[in-house]
Amino acid sequence: MPAKEIPDVKVPLVDKWVHFVFFGGFSFLWLCARPKRKFSYLAFIMMLSISFGAFIEYLQDIFASLGRSADGLDILADGIGGLLGILAFYILSGIALKKQGI
Repeated sequence: MPAKEIPDVKVPLVDKWVHFVFFGGFSFLWLCARPKRKFSYLAFIMMLSISFGAFIEYLQDIFASLGRSADGLDILADGIGGLLGILAFYILSGIALKKQGI
């Protein structure tokens, strides 16, 4: 979305919170759709989350004429959000497995 069309919100670091929530949701929902608890798969989802965030920032840098700009802190927020989404899935799926007696 071009920057000029984004509403001005008076919340500190709102952009980072949006990245954090979106990528946390991305990772969590991906794992809900394809549930696996193996470390290698969880690491793959983490790398996918970071790579997707970095790719979006790269595109924003290339298409800066649209009013967007790349920000390395966005990639960090994406990674932290992705990690917390994975942790939330891991914890909640562990609780669900324990309740099922597995």
